[in-house]
Amino acid sequence: MNRRFILWVILLVASLATACSEETYDDLEVFVKDAGEGLRGKVDPLPEIPPLERFVYQAFEIPDPFSSQKNKQDKTDQNELQPDLKRPREALENYPLENLIMVGTLQRGRSIFALIKAPDNTVHRVKTGNYLGQNFGLITGISEGEVTLKEIMREDGNDWAEHVGVLMLQTQEQN
Repeated sequence: MNRRFILWVILLVASLATACSEETYDDLEVFVKDAGEGLRGKVDPLPEIPPLERFVYQAFEIPDPFSSQKNKQDKTDQNELQPDLKRPREALENYPLENLIMVGTLQRGRSIFALIKAPDNTVHRVKTGNYLGQNFGLITGISEGEVTLKEIMREDGNDWAEHVGVLMLQTQEQN
């Protein structure tokens, strides 16, 4: 056992001696030295920025450029667009227009009616002159494929604006 111990000590000393030997890294040093040779970068100078001209805003009678470009109407015109808020509301005015579905039409004589399905799965028969949706949507026309209506909505605070809306016939494939 003594021999084995001496053999292990000799091997350990020999491996430590070789690990501490001075190795040269000449090839690595030459590569690092030559790697950047010939690379000379040049940064273009920054462009010269001309000074800004000063401008004083003095057009106080011109409309505000940041407000809506909508034509401002007289108070009388605004009153004509304002919906009748005292009118009794119809059943389909309790739902947003996007939640109502046109499922068909009926025709009796010259009168044409649209069948509108509400979110509570009830079907209502409407005609021209009835109201739909929460934006005072007055039905202006009914055809086999769509219901056309005129909605009155608030824009820019207290101004009323008129928009045309359409409710298309919903087919079985679209369900």
